[in-house]
Amino acid sequence: MLNDVDKELYSRQIMMIGEDGQDKLKGATVLVAGCGGLGSPVLNYLAVAGIGHIRLIDKDTVELSNLNRQILHWHRNIGKPKSLSAQEKLGELNPNIKLEAINAEINADNADELAQGVDIIVDALDNYDTRVLLNRMAINKGVPLVHGAVHGFHGQVTTIIPGKTPCIECLIPEKPPKEIFPIIGCTAGIVGTMQANEVIKYLLGREDLHSGHIVMWDGRSGTLDRMKICRRMDCPECGHL
Repeated sequence: MLNDVDKELYSRQIMMIGEDGQDKLKGATVLVAGCGGLGSPVLNYLAVAGIGHIRLIDKDTVELSNLNRQILHWHRNIGKPKSLSAQEKLGELNPNIKLEAINAEINADNADELAQGVDIIVDALDNYDTRVLLNRMAINKGVPLVHGAVHGFHGQVTTIIPGKTPCIECLIPEKPPKEIFPIIGCTAGIVGTMQANEVIKYLLGREDLHSGHIVMWDGRSGTLDRMKICRRMDCPECGHL
C-alpha cells in the first residue's frame, strides 16, 4: 500500500497510472545485470519511478575510462565496486526503496539464486558469455528479459518473453569477436532509458512492448527503426519452448 510519502513523491506518475499502478511498481522486484553505461540510466529511472526492490549486480570496479558514459559513478568512486557505488547514489535519489547490491560475477553456480523471486531481468551487459547466461536464467525462470546493447552512436533494445519471442541466442547465435568498442555516452543513456521504459510498461501490465521486435537507434541521424524479429525453432536455448 502507498503511504503519504509515496503519494507525494510519485504524484506526477500517479496522475497517469493511478495509485494501483504505483502500487504495482512498489511491489515489484527487478534484477539489473550491469551497473555501467546501460545500467546507470536503467537504475536511475527505475529507482526514481519507485520500483520497490532493485537487485543490482556487477563484478567490476570503477575506472577512469568508465566516466564518459557510466553516470552513476564519479571520480571519487574510482577503485570502488560498481555495485556499491551505484547503490550509494541510488539510495540518495530514493531512500524509500530496497537496493540489493551484489558485487559478483554471474555464473552457472549462482545464476538460479540471483534470479530468485524477480519479476523481470534487465540485460545491461557488454559481455556475450554472461549475456547468454542471463538469457538462460530468464528462460529457466520464465520471466521477461529486457535486452540492450550499444556500439558507437548505435544501439538496440528488445524485450524477450520466454516461449513467445526470440531470445538472445536467436538474435545473436554466434559469439562476436571480443573488443574494446567505441561508445558515445549519450548513446548508452538513450538505450538504457528505453530499457527502463520497457520494464515500467511491463510491470504496469501494458501490452505495447518491444516484444517480437527490435528497436535500432542511430545516433548519427537521430532516428529509430523498429523491425519485426522471429524465433529460431532450432535455437538451443528456447527452441524447446
